[in-house]
Amino acid sequence: MYSTLPHFVLGFHGCDESVAEKILSSDRNHLQKSENDYDWLGPGVYFWENNPERALDYAKFLRDNPHRNASKAPINNPAVIGAVIDPGNCLNLLEAKSIDSVKEGYRQLVNWHKTAGILLPENRSIKGKGEFLLRNLDCAVIRMVHYYNEKQDSRGYDTVRGLFTEGKPLYPNAGFHEKSHIQICVCNLNCIKGYFHPRKPIQNFPLP
Repeated sequence: MYSTLPHFVLGFHGCDESVAEKILSSDRNHLQKSENDYDWLGPGVYFWENNPERALDYAKFLRDNPHRNASKAPINNPAVIGAVIDPGNCLNLLEAKSIDSVKEGYRQLVNWHKTAGILLPENRSIKGKGEFLLRNLDCAVIRMVHYYNEKQDSRGYDTVRGLFTEGKPLYPNAGFHEKSHIQICVCNLNCIKGYFHPRKPIQNFPLP
């Protein structure tokens, strides 16, 4: 009943300038879905919610670390494309029912791996230190939620939305972190109602 968010969301995706121009020049082109086993919210098109700055920072990071961008077009000129997103039926990891669904997805995944006699995937950090940036376990759990929904003939999730605490604390003993953000992963491309070129803020000049 409450899994449908009653508003549109503005999402921002970092990519190469050529990709952004290709998407914006046609009403048929879409951003490519990510299908990596380590994607944080499972398969789909990823956006930073209301955060164009982080989208651009990430595009610059991928330009400077091309090995982290193996499944996408290389980024030479970092750019940002905006999208108007209808979350639709959202697996919203900021509300209780969705969190319960993910718990059940994990239980189903554990049972499946025990039956198959294979080890669960693990969330991993880069080079064995720092935060879990490779979310193989989380991705497998979200995939299981989608699969379990399909087997139960339940309505599929159009989007997945998650809050992530990332980066250094803003100050000693802080509960706020430098890179905390909300990501939205679009599974159903029909939920992307339109793309746009983000505007730069207008500077407020003093009146003469």
